[in-house]
Amino acid sequence: MLPLVPAVLLLAAFMLGPIVYSLYGSLTDRALTGPRAANPQFIGLDNYIELFGSADFWNALVLTVVFVLASAVIGQNVLGMLLAVLMRTSSTVVRSLVSGIVVLAWVLPEIVAAFALYAFFSKDGTLNAALSWFGAEQTAWLYHLPMLSVIIANIWRGTAFSMLVYNAALAEVPPDLIEAATIDGASAWQRFTQVTLPVIRRSISTNLLLTTLQTLGVFTLIWVMTGGGPGTASATLPVLAYQEAFKFAQVGYGTAIATVTLLIGAVFSIIYIRVLKPEVD
Repeated sequence: MLPLVPAVLLLAAFMLGPIVYSLYGSLTDRALTGPRAANPQFIGLDNYIELFGSADFWNALVLTVVFVLASAVIGQNVLGMLLAVLMRTSSTVVRSLVSGIVVLAWVLPEIVAAFALYAFFSKDGTLNAALSWFGAEQTAWLYHLPMLSVIIANIWRGTAFSMLVYNAALAEVPPDLIEAATIDGASAWQRFTQVTLPVIRRSISTNLLLTTLQTLGVFTLIWVMTGGGPGTASATLPVLAYQEAFKFAQVGYGTAIATVTLLIGAVFSIIYIRVLKPEVD
């Protein structure tokens, strides 16, 4: 156990410590400026009571769940799996082209990708310019369809990670199993759903967990593209927490929102671990 002590201490200092301090901060009236910034008072669950009575919080909660389900659980994982299958069944030229385009979005710094996507979806941006070739009218995507825009943007931004994970997982599927299923008369779809997916279930569980937690904390992409607007139409929980803590200077209240976001991530983690828990070999 002795070699594990340094790792445990580092985890306690850099993960458990901030979590505990954040939980305590959510129980205070700490502000960004003024007397409450220097001498915050312990107020118990008042922040949470106010939070659960706020329409903005419930709106942000719904938007966050929609954003995570659409862009991470469905978008990144399904598209990542399709691209991984394509990578393994296509020619070298197609694999190189697809991997280069997809991975480029992932390796870009988040702030650079966010501004590129803002330019793509803006009213005078690339998307409307391309649609105008077919006679379509210009649409203010970031104003009329802000959530759809950021969902598509996050799928583009994060699909490469899922593609790489699933590509590595598919490479580990024993060819003997596929060959046996083919001899038994299984179709390509049956071989994929009844042989391949059960074999790579550990990778699916891990990737779902990682993409969900990453998407749950997405802030820069949404803030640059829409700023949480128009109004609160795209204000997910991280955006709402930032606004409350730094725009309205209510640090304790914003920390309570962040704590709820942390708990939501824990719920998703428990669901994935229980539902997709691999059987003992």
